[in-house]
Amino acid sequence: MSAYTVREAVGVQDRAAAFAVRRQVFVVEQGVPEEIEYDALDATAVHLLAVRSADGAALGTGRLLHGPDAACHTGGDEGVGALGRLAVAQAARGLGVGAALVRAIEEAARARGLKAVDLHAQTHALGFYERLGYEAYGSEFPDAGIPHLAMRRVL
Repeated sequence: MSAYTVREAVGVQDRAAAFAVRRQVFVVEQGVPEEIEYDALDATAVHLLAVRSADGAALGTGRLLHGPDAACHTGGDEGVGALGRLAVAQAARGLGVGAALVRAIEEAARARGLKAVDLHAQTHALGFYERLGYEAYGSEFPDAGIPHLAMRRVL
């Protein structure tokens, strides 16, 4: 049996668990201002949640934007989804949770008829995404004071 499962976050309790992981990783660890970590797109995004099999504790999360919500992240192409807010709890790093979340987000994108997934990667994480088939494009840019590059993977 796997040590964790990845599933779509449903309901208030799942959403709170996903947001708690994001808060710990982005706000506490990385210093992202809390007021920009959460946005109006959270209401329509597809949220994925990795939970420990033994007790259901949240280990990681990520979200998929699609349709008009993704357009500002994908150059206006509504056939491309936007992966974002990928966060793995410190205790779960190195267990494959991040890669499992990325693959689950890609599956959610395929299920919605999307042809590719874009993301904005922190530059220190480029190798992680490259190993998963993403290719960087464009110039480096800051987001919340952290250097990023845009990346895409065709599904």
